[in-house]
Parts: sequence; structure tokens; C-alpha cells
Amino acid sequence: MEQLIVGSLLSALATGVGALPILFFKQVTHRWRDILLAFTAGIMVAACTFSLIPQAMKSDSLLAVCLGVLTGTVMLTLLESIIPHIDLEHSRANISMDTQSMLILSAITLHNIPEGLSVGVSYSSEHSGLGGLIAFAIGLQNAPEGFLVALFLINQRVSRFKAFLLATLTGSVEIVASLTGYYLTSFVEGLVPYGLSFAAGAMLFIVYKELIPESHGDGHERSATFSFIIGLLAMICLITWFG
Repeated sequence: MEQLIVGSLLSALATGVGALPILFFKQVTHRWRDILLAFTAGIMVAACTFSLIPQAMKSDSLLAVCLGVLTGTVMLTLLESIIPHIDLEHSRANISMDTQSMLILSAITLHNIPEGLSVGVSYSSEHSGLGGLIAFAIGLQNAPEGFLVALFLINQRVSRFKAFLLATLTGSVEIVASLTGYYLTSFVEGLVPYGLSFAAGAMLFIVYKELIPESHGDGHERSATFSFIIGLLAMICLITWFG
């Protein structure tokens, strides 16, 4: 339980850590942002394909894995249908700045719920090292997200400190979600493989729908591709050494 609390806290607070540079720098180059996003994508793909899905397949049937992955994907799709993704730097929505800021914060907060569930479910698995690895992967994904949210808010004339606080708060929902996921899978028999597969589906959706397109949008595809491969290999090494 202590490991769950520490892991969920670190994963959630990574959003604030990512937003921290906004107190000192107005922007980061597109190249480094794309490299970081692609590296995170590689980490998350490795976590799904070499940890979450194999562990789920050991625990239950292939049908449970397929249903879980599809459920995670559908859940993220529904969230984006309700609150669509908006380009944080080049928004084209024809709405007021105040409303737009609230929409961005709401969207990011809702998207963090499945990520928190992923952490909680991973800690409830019989695989002792899985929770820490998934918390690490989600935390890496949260860091650039926190920076981009804070940068967007500053562009909307929100003070730097307030932008930092708001970006950090968007990640706090993951703590509650991770506890919920942990208790659900701990007390409901047979739910763990579905939960692990759900986490994989949600993470793969984020990678393919968000991270990879954003890392290839500014002409740095080659750097982003190499960064993705390095992230993938780095996570495989972590799984081998600590998983």
C-alpha cells in the first residue's frame, strides 16, 4: 500500500515537475519538445507490450486481454468525443480564452483518470515490480503534458505561478484514480487482467493519438523517431533489470 501511495504521488506530481521550467523559461524549442514526447511514447509502448499485456495474458484468457484493451481504447475515445483535444499551441477553436482555458484543464484532468487507474491496477498485480514501472512510464508522459498546459495558460495571460499550480492540479486526480483502480482490482476477483489490459489500451491510445502525432508535427520526424527507439529500449532495459 505504501508503494502504491508513493508511486501514484510521484506519477501525479510529475505533471508539476514538467510545468516547473515555466517559472523560468517562456518556451522550449520544438525539437526538444518533440524528442521528449517521442521518448515518452517509446517508454509507454514498451510498458504495454512487454509488461502490461504479457502479465494480463498470464493471469487470464486472450479474450480478457482483447476486451480490456478495447475498453481502454473506447474509454479514451469517448472522453475525447465529450471534450475534444485542442492543440495547446495553435488552437483553432472559436471560443473565448477563459472558456478555452477551462476546456483544456478539464480535458487534461479527465484524460488523467485512466492513467491513474493504470497505476493502481498495476500495483494490485501479483507482479511485484509492475506498479513501479507503470508509474514511471505514466510520470514521464505527465511531465511534457504539464509543461505544455502551463505554457498554454501563460499564453492566455495567466500568471506564471498560477499556470504552474493549475497544471500541477490537473495531475492530482491521478492519485484518487490510482487508489480506486487498486481497490477495485484487489477486492473484485478476476478483475486484474482486465484492468491491466485496460491500462494498456489507454496508454496505446495516448501514444498513437497524442504523442506520436505531436512529435511529428514540426519537421523533426527523424530526431523523434530515434528518440522513440531509445525510449523503447530504455524501458525494455528497466523491465529486464527491475521487472
